[in-house]
Amino acid sequence: MPNYWLFKSEPSSFSLDDLKGRPDATEHWDGVRNFQARNFLRDQVQVGDLVLFYHSNIAEPGVVGIAEVVRSGYPDFTAFDPNSKYFDPKSAPDKPTWYMVDVRFVRELPRPVTLSELKSIPELGGMALLNRSRLSIQPVRKEEWDRIMRLAGL
Repeated sequence: MPNYWLFKSEPSSFSLDDLKGRPDATEHWDGVRNFQARNFLRDQVQVGDLVLFYHSNIAEPGVVGIAEVVRSGYPDFTAFDPNSKYFDPKSAPDKPTWYMVDVRFVRELPRPVTLSELKSIPELGGMALLNRSRLSIQPVRKEEWDRIMRLAGL
């Protein structure tokens, strides 16, 4: 059984369409600079896990698509590049601080499921997203996933 996750991204930085447009519709999920989210990427997110792709920091934030993890956690090489906005001088290839995974586009949702809509569903009240979590990588329970899929029309 796969695990389920919610990955947040600002569409002005990296959108679901950006993922869809990459070669093989696959890209590394880099730039995570929160230790709890890093631990999820390093220790728990696995190949075959499914991801709710969430557009954040927009007028109507919400879940817009589905991706699949195709490579489990490995060192985030952007942390080693002094020209990267994600550079971290304390992280090194032989002792990495930050991790990333690779994800592949699966599908757009028939309709986005907005944050305000998610907040209106009592059964989703336990979701990390709805409990002021600012984490960009969050676990999602199977029953939460299923409810969001129904809301989206799947």
